[in-house]
Amino acid sequence: MNERNLPGGEMSSRILDFFWIADCSGSMNGDKIQQLNYAIRQTIPDMRKEADANPNASIMVRAVKFADGASWHTPTATIIDDFNWTDLTPGGVTAMGMAFELVAGELKQFPTDTKRLPPVLVLITDGQPTDDYRRGLDELMSTPWGKKAVRIAIAIGKDTDLNVLEQFTGNKELVLEANNPQQLLKFIKWASTVVKNVSAPAIGDGVNTPTAIDISAIPVALSDDDDIW
Repeated sequence: MNERNLPGGEMSSRILDFFWIADCSGSMNGDKIQQLNYAIRQTIPDMRKEADANPNASIMVRAVKFADGASWHTPTATIIDDFNWTDLTPGGVTAMGMAFELVAGELKQFPTDTKRLPPVLVLITDGQPTDDYRRGLDELMSTPWGKKAVRIAIAIGKDTDLNVLEQFTGNKELVLEANNPQQLLKFIKWASTVVKNVSAPAIGDGVNTPTAIDISAIPVALSDDDDIW
């Protein structure tokens, strides 16, 4: 389903674009990729509930995967009621910069009007970029909607470059560190429902006004004996 076929007619409600940006490099092999796939599948009912609770906003989901390169995992913006997750398989390196470029290309096509709410970009990775991530991030941030986006990063395990993720989010409090499956599920669920906190500015062009997110609602990742990554 595309934007012109939303329930109630073309552009009958505000569009909220949600992007999963998922690492499926070789280091994700085994439990990490299995838990990532499981967690995202688990979020779908919660996202649908959020959409039902806010009929004035239509949540459109896309997904990017990156390893040796980056490509669309869910290439078409899909309304959450129709969205299903196809499991990722791991292999390759960590072309994070290419993933940023792919998302930037999509955001460049968005009109700068008030029919859209700020997009939500959720980056999930367990390692360090193997390409020129800075070039990709600069391209993403050069777009009006890239600047306006709510950007959340979830680090899987202790080998992730947290400095890179902080550059992506622009806020270290939005870099969430998951060291076991329970924490990963908790963070992915929170990130998927942050859409309820996204609201359009009352005035202006809808692009250059900061978006408020309730950081106090971020789940606490307690350290325990289950720290395994």
